[in-house]
Amino acid sequence: MPDTTYAFATIRQLASKLRSGTVTSVELTRFFLDRLEKFGPVYNAVATITRDLALKQAQQADEELKSGRDRGVLHGIPYGAKDLLATMGIATTWGAAPLKDQMFDTDATVITRLRDAGAVLCAKLSMVELAGGFGYKQANASATGPGLNAWDKTCWSGGSSSGPGSAIGAGLVPFAIGSETWGSIMTPAGYNGIAGLRPTYGRVSRHGAMALSWTMDKLGPMCRTADDCGLVLNAIAGPDPLDPSSIATGWKYAGTADMKVDAGRRFKFATLDVDVSRLSPEVRTNYERSLEVLKGFGSITETKLPDLPYSVVASTIISCEMGAAFGDFMTSGDVWELTAPEDRWGGFSSLVIPARDYINALRIRVKIQHEVDAVLKEFDAVVTPTLNTESGPVSQPFTEWARGFSSTNLSGAANAAGLPGITVPNGFGARGLPTGLEFTGRAFGENSILAVANAFQNATDWHQKTPVID
Repeated sequence: MPDTTYAFATIRQLASKLRSGTVTSVELTRFFLDRLEKFGPVYNAVATITRDLALKQAQQADEELKSGRDRGVLHGIPYGAKDLLATMGIATTWGAAPLKDQMFDTDATVITRLRDAGAVLCAKLSMVELAGGFGYKQANASATGPGLNAWDKTCWSGGSSSGPGSAIGAGLVPFAIGSETWGSIMTPAGYNGIAGLRPTYGRVSRHGAMALSWTMDKLGPMCRTADDCGLVLNAIAGPDPLDPSSIATGWKYAGTADMKVDAGRRFKFATLDVDVSRLSPEVRTNYERSLEVLKGFGSITETKLPDLPYSVVASTIISCEMGAAFGDFMTSGDVWELTAPEDRWGGFSSLVIPARDYINALRIRVKIQHEVDAVLKEFDAVVTPTLNTESGPVSQPFTEWARGFSSTNLSGAANAAGLPGITVPNGFGARGLPTGLEFTGRAFGENSILAVANAFQNATDWHQKTPVID
C-alpha cells in the first residue's frame, strides 16, 4: 500500500509513481478511500463516498496504463467533486437536507471530462447548503454539519466549497472540483492552506452543475499547488454545446513541472489600496512579506480600481438570479427544511427585487468589465491578501471574527466581471492557521496568473506545510 506521504503529494508526483510502477491506481484509490472514510466525517467533508465506482475506474486505469494507453497526467489519479455536480446514479444533494435523495440521470460535463482524462471519482464532497445563496451567517449551514478546518477542527473550513477545502487540506484526495459565484473557491482554499483557481466565466462548462447565478457561477479546481490547478483546468476547460455560456475557444495549460522564471522575464504586479485596518496582524505581515518575495522576480506598482458599485452589482445579480432559480423551492415550503435558520427565510427578499434593479446591475456590469480591464491590461496580476483574517471558530457567527472576508473591492469586481483568480498559501497566523495570497488577472488570462503563482511557490515552501491529521 502507498506510504502516508502520498496523502499530500502533488498530481505530478503521483502520476510519476503510477507510471514507474511504484503504486497502482487501485492501491492509490483504496488509500484515499480509506482516508475519506476515516477522516471525512471528522471534518464534515464528505457527502457520499463512491467506493464501488472508484475501484472500477481505478482498475480500468491500471489496465489501460499497463497496455500503453495513457490518457494524460490525471490518468489513475483519485479526486472528489463538490456535491452540486450531477453524477448519474449517485445522490447530488446540493448540501441541502430537503434534497438528500436528489438523483440525476446524467453526469455533469466536468465529471465526464475528468472520466475521459482517466481521473477516479472517489467522493462527492460537502458544501454549504445551496451554495450559500440564501444568506447564511454561520458555519452550521449544511446538511452534513459545519465544514471543519484541516488545521484546526474548532475552526471553519470556509464556504461554500467547504468539503473540497478541508478534504484537500487534510490529504483526503489529491484534488477536487469546487465552484465560485463570489468567494466560494477562494475562501476555503485560503483558510485550508491550499491552491484554488477561479477560471474566467465560461472557461469551464457548468452543464450539470447547480445554478445559483447563471451569469456569475464558475467551476474550478482546488488542489495542493498552482501547478496542479493548471493540470486539472487543462482537462476540464473548453467549449461545450450543452452550456451556451461556455467560451467557444479551447485552452491549454502552458506550465511545466518546475516552472522557473526566465532570466530576462520580470512580471508586472499591481497592488491596491488595502484597508489594513480590516486585516488581522498576521495577514498583514504575511502579505507584506509576500510582496518582498515577488519583488525578486517582478515590479510592483500600486494602482486603483475605478469608483464603481462592485459589491452592490454582484449581490444584486446573485440575488435576482437565485430568486429565479429557487423560486419554486421557496414557495413550495421545502426551504423550511434547510439547516441554518437564516437560510429558511433569507431568500424571500430576492423575490421582490424590482426588475429595474437587475437590469441596471447588468448595465453597470458591462462598464465594470471595460473599466477594470483597462486597469488590469498593464499587469500580469493584481496581488491582494486572499482574506482579511485566518479562519474563525465554528461556534461563532461570522460577524464576530470575519471582518467582511475581503480586503479590497476586487473580489466583488472580479466575480461580477467574470475574471480569473488564484489563491496560494503564504504563511500562518498566531493560531497556526494558514493565510493566502491571491492573484487576479484579465479575462482569459489563466496562464498569466498560473505563471506568477507557480513562480511564487517555487520561491517559497508554504504549500509544502501540512497539518497533523488525527
